[in-house]
Amino acid sequence: MSDPPGMGERPVGCPASPHWSTRRIMSLLPESASFEELVQDYFLAVRGAGLMPSALDTELLTTWAREGVPFEVVARGITRSAEKALWDTRPGEPVLRSLRACRRQVESEIKKYRELAAGAGEEPSSAPKRKRARSWEETRHARLCMALEDLAGRHEALAHRVRNLRITVLAHVPEEPAAMDSQEALAFLLLLRALPFLDRCALWREALAASAEQQVMSPRARKVARRFRVLATVRRRLGVKEM
Repeated sequence: MSDPPGMGERPVGCPASPHWSTRRIMSLLPESASFEELVQDYFLAVRGAGLMPSALDTELLTTWAREGVPFEVVARGITRSAEKALWDTRPGEPVLRSLRACRRQVESEIKKYRELAAGAGEEPSSAPKRKRARSWEETRHARLCMALEDLAGRHEALAHRVRNLRITVLAHVPEEPAAMDSQEALAFLLLLRALPFLDRCALWREALAASAEQQVMSPRARKVARRFRVLATVRRRLGVKEM
């Protein structure tokens, strides 16, 4: 995938492209961590500051764990809640004050996942043949493709990059939530790279300035927080609404 002219040179200190791999980086904890630990860990990284969970937040974590959905489903709800709150937050304030602030969006994601998972199940052998319902990943992939097609129609300069994404990054439908998250993130990061140089630098400065208060976080937590801020800023800049 070639870059538009003028993208090869950049001054020191202004990133020309993000360097996140597509492997799972949503969690900062080992694979043996519990569901509750994964969710709390991700929430704190996106929030941008440490916080001891309250009794009500702990109860909410337990309720979500009992739903039996993948961690990424809940993380998506937290991300969407944080994105909506990000632009109303004053400098120095955390994006989210408590896990309960994410409850409506997280439970909406859980509901969508469960409905799609049930619809994508195998039909009984006695049932008449009909088109198989889309899975959660297939639905997200289709919505992402539609959002990017709309973007290409609104921004002619990005149409070529969108076409390339459709035949490369988006050529296949991921089969599990973490891979879907990585695919979506990579698509928007490559769209960031396709923006004009000055726009790209301004967007990076905006995203990183918003996370300047995260001084006490670990390097890995800052990486997840920075990734969230950059992706949120890219979607806002491109006018891509929640999918």
